[in-house]
Formats: sequence, structure tokens, C-alpha cells
Amino acid sequence: MDNIWIVSVTVFLLCTVIFLYRKRLSLMLKSKYRSKLPLGTLGWPFIGETIEFVSCAYSDRPESFMDKRRSMYGKVFKSHIFGSPTIVSTDADVNKFILQSDAKVFVPSYPKSLTQLMGESSILLINGSLQRRIHGLIGAFFKSQQLKAQITRDMQKYVQESMASWKEDCPIYIQDETKKIAFHVLVKALISLDPGEEMDLLKKHFQEFISGLMSLPINLPGTKLYQSLQAKKKMVKLVRRIILAKRNSGICRVPKDVVDVLLNDASEKLTDDLIADNIIDMMIPGEDSVPVLMTLATKYLSECPAALQQLTEENMKLKKLQDQVGESLCWSDYLSLPFTQTVITETLRMGNIIIGVMRKALRDVEIKGNFIPQGWCVFANFRSVHLDEKNYECPYQFNPWRWQDKDMSSCNFSPFGGGQRLCPGLDLARLEASIFLHHFVTQFRWHAEADAIVNFPTVRMKRRMPVMVRRVES
Repeated sequence: MDNIWIVSVTVFLLCTVIFLYRKRLSLMLKSKYRSKLPLGTLGWPFIGETIEFVSCAYSDRPESFMDKRRSMYGKVFKSHIFGSPTIVSTDADVNKFILQSDAKVFVPSYPKSLTQLMGESSILLINGSLQRRIHGLIGAFFKSQQLKAQITRDMQKYVQESMASWKEDCPIYIQDETKKIAFHVLVKALISLDPGEEMDLLKKHFQEFISGLMSLPINLPGTKLYQSLQAKKKMVKLVRRIILAKRNSGICRVPKDVVDVLLNDASEKLTDDLIADNIIDMMIPGEDSVPVLMTLATKYLSECPAALQQLTEENMKLKKLQDQVGESLCWSDYLSLPFTQTVITETLRMGNIIIGVMRKALRDVEIKGNFIPQGWCVFANFRSVHLDEKNYECPYQFNPWRWQDKDMSSCNFSPFGGGQRLCPGLDLARLEASIFLHHFVTQFRWHAEADAIVNFPTVRMKRRMPVMVRRVES
């Protein structure tokens, strides 16, 4: 009887809490701005539509969450994800406004576990003059010919070392290989660390750190978030040791890496802790975004023989020219290959490596008749724009030729975000992918394994894409 009574009281209290929560939310919406809000639903109490959003994100059709609601409510709709009432936009013009707005209108907003891991001083979270200063310093360095030349040398070296070990009778897991290459290249550009014991230790800690980015926000021993935070502390300690060594030996006036760039700045706000935290955050593309780009390019080329043939012919011409001249290729040689660039652009459109960005409104905002209340989050979804048949003919078809006469500056194409927070490494991502594809298609012919035809989320989760390779005779 006691157990039945306890269960009954618990159920009653839970129902009461849910009822009061929904009533309070309903009254708030009705009294303030219910008639102005876009159509949509806030889902279940507390959890909203988060479970369906996340499950769709890791399915074969990640855009199904957006497509279903867009067909019911329009391109902009309200929802409730990651603990916050959210306006979701799949409209290119609305997304452009959000991306180009300054910190007086929108500020970054991310799930709590991600915020805890990144820290308050992360370039992804800070606003105002400090964010613009750090972004400007890093962006200028990433665009410098000096760094592009270094990236090209390092990328060529690590790609050749990796491909030299590939065997024709063993499957090659493209994403695993590209992760090793891209991480080494990026860490060298960030802190001038070469492969070795310290690099291996850093990569081990980094993989522990990145595994908790989308974990439950529970920081207790044994939880994923706790383990990730402990791993980050170890990485920060290593980076701080490198920073201290640079200070003691004298800061290099001609920067060799990002740490040098930030140490050369006179701002007192750029503390060693802030620099170390941001160096760790900037390692994420080397473990995630750039390898996924190269893996998906391989996947799409495997499915499109005509594109693969044209890409191969273009790169073989460059290789023959290099052999005749007898000099190593420079970064501008790779980026001058027009069809290779269209392949990368189409991979970015279809793969949607950055699915979208989240912001929080600091004041009431109205965009194209869509009302976003102060304090609400807004999710600018890029994937739905990139796969909208009104923006691209046959959007699910890999068609690099569509970019030969298309304007990439259109707001319908935003693979690296935009505005003041445009990814500073976008040119380097293209360069690394160009170098990898050049060496891959000029040295090998391949066919994908039966389970290799995977989509974007499967690539991220399972690190697949095995191919069987055959070396091309010189």
C-alpha cells in the first residue's frame, strides 16, 4: 500500500508540474506576443522537441525534422530545442540577417554542455571588441601567403607519408587517414608542434575532449562531460607550457603559428589562459570538419564517375606539368584547378559540414514578418537552404558543373557561416581538400566497399568510408 501511495503522489505531482509549466508558458505567449510568433509547436514540457531533433540529425535524412515542419508551418517556425524556446529558420534571407547582425541584436547560444566545455573566453562565445580582435588576428594570419605555403608543405608531406603505407589488399578508411593528416597540419599551424609523443598525447586527450561536446550537462565523476573537462585541462596545461616557453625565449616578431600571432598583440585581455583555451577550440576543424569534407568528397566522387574522370584529368595535367618543371607545387597551383574547386564547393553544399548556427536575441526582432522575442534562441539552418529545390535544381544530385556559372556569394550558399563570425579557416579547408584530392586521384584508382556509401551523420559517428585502392603506374 505504501508503495502504491508513493507512486500515486509522484504521478500527481509530476502531472501538476507539467500542467503548471504548460499553463505558464501558454499565458506568457498569449499575453506578450503569441499572435506575432511564427507557427509551430513547443513540444513536450521541458524537453520540447529536442529528442526528435537529435534523432533526425543522426538519421539517413537529417533534414527530415526541418522538412516536416516547413511543410506544415512555413520556412520559419517556432520550436523548443536544447532547453530553450527557439525560432527555426530555413529561409536564406532570414539566415543572412541573423549572420550579419552585430552583438547588439544576437549573441551566440549553444547547448549547456558545449558552453561548459568551450569556456566563457572561447571565440565561439565571446562578443564585442575582443571577439572582433581575435577573429581579425587569426583571420589575417590564416590568409597570409606565409601560412598557406607552410600548410601546403606540411599537407604534401603528411599526405605522402600516409599514402605510402596504403596497401592494395587492405581497405583504406578515408576518414581515419584524413583525420591523422588534418590534425597534424592544424596543430603545427596553431602551436608549431611536430608529430611525436607530445602530439600523440595531445590527440588522445583531444579525442576524449571532443566526445563530450554534445553530452548531457551533468558534471559529475564518471559522466562524459566530466571526462571531457578533465581532458581539456590536460591539453590546456600542455599548451600553456608551450606559451611559457615562447615567452621565456622571446616572442617571435614574424609569427610562425597562431600562438605567436596572439602573443604579439598588445592587448592585456589576451591572457595565457584565454589563448590556451582558444587554441584547443581551434583544433576542432582538424579532427572534425576538414576530414569530413575530404571523406565526403571521396564518397560523392565514387558515386559520380563523370565528375571523378574530369577531376582526375585536370589533376593529371597539373602533375605532368610539375614533372616537366621539376618543382614542387605551391598553394596557388592547387587552388587554380577550376573543376577541383567546383567539386569541393558541391561537397560543401551537399555535405553541410556546418549544419547551422544558434543565436539568442537580445531584443525583440522582426525579420521578413517573422517575430523573434527577446531571450528566445534562433537556429539558422543552412542544410535546408542548400537542399531546397527552389534554390538548386535536383538538390540531392551531386553536380559540380552547377557551380561553373553560379555566384557563390549568394545568401543561398553559406557553408562556413557568415558575418563577423565567418569561419577564418575557410580558405585553408579548401586548400587542404585540394591537396588531398590531387594526390589521391593522381596516385590511385579505387572502388568503395559495400558499406562505404554513407551519409554525412554516419560519417561523423562511425568514421567509415572504406575503399580498396590500386596504385597508378608512374
